Amino acid sequence: MASLKECSKQQLVSMKAQLDKQYEDFKARGLKLDMSRGKPGAVQLNLSNGMMDVLKPDGDMRAQDGTDVRNYGLLDGIPEAKQMFADILEMSPDEIIVGGNSSLNMMYDTVQRAMQFGVYGSEKPWNQCGKIKFLCPAPGYDRHFAICELFGIEMITVPMLPDGPDMDMVEQYVNNDPAVKGIWCVPIYSNPDGITYSDQVVRRFANLEPKANDFRIFWDNAYVIHHLFEDHDTLLNLMAECKKTGKEDMVFTFASTSKITFPGAGIAALGASKNNVEYLKKLLAIQTICGDKINQLRHMRFFKDADGVRAHMKKHAEILAPKFQIVLDHLSRELAPLEAATWKEPKGGYFVSVYTLDGCAKRTVQLCKEAGVVLTGAGASYPYGKDPHDANIRLAPTFPPNEELELAMELFCLCVKLASVEKLLAE
Repeated sequence: MASLKECSKQQLVSMKAQLDKQYEDFKARGLKLDMSRGKPGAVQLNLSNGMMDVLKPDGDMRAQDGTDVRNYGLLDGIPEAKQMFADILEMSPDEIIVGGNSSLNMMYDTVQRAMQFGVYGSEKPWNQCGKIKFLCPAPGYDRHFAICELFGIEMITVPMLPDGPDMDMVEQYVNNDPAVKGIWCVPIYSNPDGITYSDQVVRRFANLEPKANDFRIFWDNAYVIHHLFEDHDTLLNLMAECKKTGKEDMVFTFASTSKITFPGAGIAALGASKNNVEYLKKLLAIQTICGDKINQLRHMRFFKDADGVRAHMKKHAEILAPKFQIVLDHLSRELAPLEAATWKEPKGGYFVSVYTLDGCAKRTVQLCKEAGVVLTGAGASYPYGKDPHDANIRLAPTFPPNEELELAMELFCLCVKLASVEKLLAE
């Protein structure tokens, strides 16, 4: 097959007729498949079912330090959970606050507190600083952008390069504009591209010279141990690099077990400097007396330690690697010969990021939806939902069973081809 761009109008017209027929056949099947969010599939969730049985009604309900987890206490989490996250994030336990089930919740709360009370070392709350801005590497995580929109924070799009955000642009804004208060980062297996920040990029973050003394890096380390293969990416430790430059107060790190155990019933953590942690704990102490320590203990009895989590994640990889291969096989077989799209081949994380011909993403998503496959909305990976090229589509292959995923990818590739042909004929 030749590249679509090299086809004559007659060839495109003939191809469209064939694709229209195939598409109508798909619609007649009445599919109802969902690939819109990065949710674990049922087989993955089953891996953690043993957690339901680790706490017995008449058993020991004390944390490592002797605290009865059924009662009040330990605002920042039980010691063994703090140690587990510290090991995973390469930090120390006194730099960790263990929260509820959601790292997104902790990110939201961190922004909310900064808006209302400021951050450690700041002169005043962000909501008294006039217009404030966040840098948003894109494509990126739509829920990060939604937090900014809710609080009226101006978002500045920073292009993602093969080794991370465009650091020339990041440095230009951070080092010169006092209104820039933060940047969102998913530093390993980024959502959705699956990019891992290079050592050089991490070091440049650690060497930023913010114009605003209350600037913060929101380091959403959601996929730090979500590897698909033994030959996986590694990420330089930002906190360690920041300590070398005396900038450790600049970083908020987040992680959770949401895609490790049970979404909605996992445990999350915030990692930060001791100064930040003490400041946050003073505010947290007014908000709550403690988190759900029973759930924290349940997780620790199940995993024992960080090595137990890593072993558990290898079981996830055995389930997920074939799903990612299904996606990549379809893309390579159906779209590569036509040069109808490009994509990333991640070594971990939860998504495959596909780039159609300019102007074809929204139409592709629409065609898929009308034929029974729901995808993440085109443009969702960009601030304000505006993809300047209307090209990026985030595929989430984890939730559907493999047989359904095969069908969904067959339809997806068909819709990309149909949208591409329509676009070229319109030109």
